[in-house]
Amino acid sequence: MDYHNKLVLAPMVRVGTLPLRLLAAEYGADITYGEEIIDHKLIKCDRVVNDYLGTTDIVERETGSVVFRTCPEEKDRVVFQIGTCDAVRALEAAKLVCNDVAAIDINMGCPRSFSISGGMGAALLSKPETIHDILTTLKRNLNIPVTCKIRLLKTLNDTTELARRIEKTGVSALGVHGRRVHDRPRDPAKWNEIAGVVAAVSIPVIANGDIFNYEDFQRIKLATGAASVMVARGALWNASIFSSHGKLPWEEVKKEYLRKSILWDNDVKSTKHTLKEMIMHHSCLGLPEGKAVIKSENLEHLANLYEEEE
Repeated sequence: MDYHNKLVLAPMVRVGTLPLRLLAAEYGADITYGEEIIDHKLIKCDRVVNDYLGTTDIVERETGSVVFRTCPEEKDRVVFQIGTCDAVRALEAAKLVCNDVAAIDINMGCPRSFSISGGMGAALLSKPETIHDILTTLKRNLNIPVTCKIRLLKTLNDTTELARRIEKTGVSALGVHGRRVHDRPRDPAKWNEIAGVVAAVSIPVIANGDIFNYEDFQRIKLATGAASVMVARGALWNASIFSSHGKLPWEEVKKEYLRKSILWDNDVKSTKHTLKEMIMHHSCLGLPEGKAVIKSENLEHLANLYEEEE
């Protein structure tokens, strides 16, 4: 994995499944992150080869539900993100998927109470020893790149100090979300503080925050000096943000997402959630389309709604 001059699809819970990753790559994404999956869940799963779809599935033993699905087409660019607070569990989880993905990433930025109460995500930002233990354990035992994604700490000095400690673990790259834990999505991302992190380390930094158009990729690179750029909401709302030719109409992107969801048998709840997020940004869930998506019980219903029965 080369982390220089890359356009990256950020990890997004319930959204970053195979259809959206393949869609983003089709439009120009070089690296695509899957949604964060917690180590506790992964160690209760088995790796299953799905000959019918041509995929590799990580399947929960008790429920039979697919926790993660990938395919050979994305093997050289898909990054598997783990939510963890324990080096031993993180390694056990990583070993389950490491032969099917391009890299492993540890989530150190999720501000949700579920992650923080479990000592994961942004809770790790105040535990540099635990961070060091997790990353060095993975580095010693895996033969693929290991990275992590953080948020800004209280001061720039605190962030750069942590970034330097992370660099010493030997990770291949560092993702930096330009907001603090208590910042809201509407608060402007602090590109200047990402620039401070870039200046403090020699490993590639992937800048994340406030990318809504293709031109923003170059703007944030110039403002921060980051090696690569990662986009979340902008890609969720219209995955063709990665295209150098400009965005396609969201109606077209939405239909292509649904087609891929059907072809790869994506979980209907995940598909509905992603469609609802797309609709809410451009329209209103209270309109007939939104109501129909909410009422849909399976992929066939969604296919009928968007005239994708074939």
